[in-house]
Amino acid sequence: MKILFAVAEVDPLAKVGGLADVAASLPQRLHEIGHDVRVVAPCHASALAAFKASAKHRKLTVQLPGGPQEIDVATVEGSGGLPVDLVLDRHFFGRENVYGEADDLLRYQFFCRAIVELITARDWAPDILHINDWHTAPLAYALRNLAWGNPILRGVASVFTIHNLRYRGPDDFNDYLSQAIYYADMVTTVSPTYAREILTPEFGEGLEQLLALRGPSLRGILNGLNYDVFNPRTDPALHRTYDLASLEQRQSNRTALRRELELPDSAGPVVAMVTRLAEQKGVDLVLQSLPAMLAAGAQLVVLGEGDSWLEEELRRLEVAHPNGVRLTRRFDEPLARRFYAGSDLFLMPSRYEPCGLGQIIAMRYGSVPLGRRTGGLNDTIVDFDEHPETATGFLFDEFSSFAFQGAFERAVRTFRQPAAWAHLQQNGMSRDYSWRASATHYVETYIAALRARGIVPLE
Repeated sequence: MKILFAVAEVDPLAKVGGLADVAASLPQRLHEIGHDVRVVAPCHASALAAFKASAKHRKLTVQLPGGPQEIDVATVEGSGGLPVDLVLDRHFFGRENVYGEADDLLRYQFFCRAIVELITARDWAPDILHINDWHTAPLAYALRNLAWGNPILRGVASVFTIHNLRYRGPDDFNDYLSQAIYYADMVTTVSPTYAREILTPEFGEGLEQLLALRGPSLRGILNGLNYDVFNPRTDPALHRTYDLASLEQRQSNRTALRRELELPDSAGPVVAMVTRLAEQKGVDLVLQSLPAMLAAGAQLVVLGEGDSWLEEELRRLEVAHPNGVRLTRRFDEPLARRFYAGSDLFLMPSRYEPCGLGQIIAMRYGSVPLGRRTGGLNDTIVDFDEHPETATGFLFDEFSSFAFQGAFERAVRTFRQPAAWAHLQQNGMSRDYSWRASATHYVETYIAALRARGIVPLE
């Protein structure tokens, strides 16, 4: 099957969040199991060096309402050697910011037009166009609208993945995401629980009735993790590597992390967050609960940036509690790996969490996750009190500091029982949240999309 994965960011060429990880690792897994997969993304400033070094360039003309505009498409090598087509023009791309520009709506609409041109102008046309979030959502309608007059597009089915329903684009009058929900042949979200949640008023962002119209063509498929990239046995960012058979060696990473962050040694747990500083992520719950956390002997270490008021409050608390709080305000992937490897407890007390990769990475590195029972957190964390033999962490239900503190107190009590804590770590490290199963579910979804278009798939 030929699959074109259309996305706004792809690691390692451009990365803002988890979307870039998915865009790198899911296509790679699909390629490994025998499919012909390519990725297409804008050429942002971070990818310009790879773009210029490519030996494969081609010029195409994109038809715009104001007249034709030329683009340069370079094919570069992505994760696992996968081909990535980078789209560059003289106006919309090549900038530092992936998102947040005043003309984002025009930029990504132009990118969608470029993808249509790319599909129709060369001899390789996909069976499946896999589009992601609002940035590429217009392609679902474009395929339906343009296919009448184009035999190539008539043979392409669309799968639309919603990574976060709240982000619907920068213009309230142009809701591309809703168009894609309606027109895509199949719609997926990034976890089974989130697929159910978005059918309710609490999580549906006003689109729950539209989503309900999709019936069985709306599916929740859990995001996976590239276990070759996120591997404590081989990770060069760590002070000391380790695996399930040498878990005791992990302790030196906690000592090294404290030293790096200039925190004193302590008998209490190192509690980490690697996150965007936003209320969605429940950072406010952690701030409200900090006195109880410090009283339990915990040290809170946070890596991320975001809302200014949360940054300011964390800075204030860092000054007030120099032995108990650290904020590192930046995106730093090697340091994030050291947070995962050096922390005892990993916090994800989210208001909502479509999937979340943080808790999966934490388990992979032996840090025990504590999260709210929502979205992908519910699908990946097994609560200690509910299932002690198979548990991987701790869950709480109500979004409140009271409920969060209750789960935290349970976690600290368990931390003080070394055998029970090691059992949690071992269970988490033993879980398989790679793309192995999820990629198979996507292949099944691709086949369903082709059948929905009346195309006989080559299974």
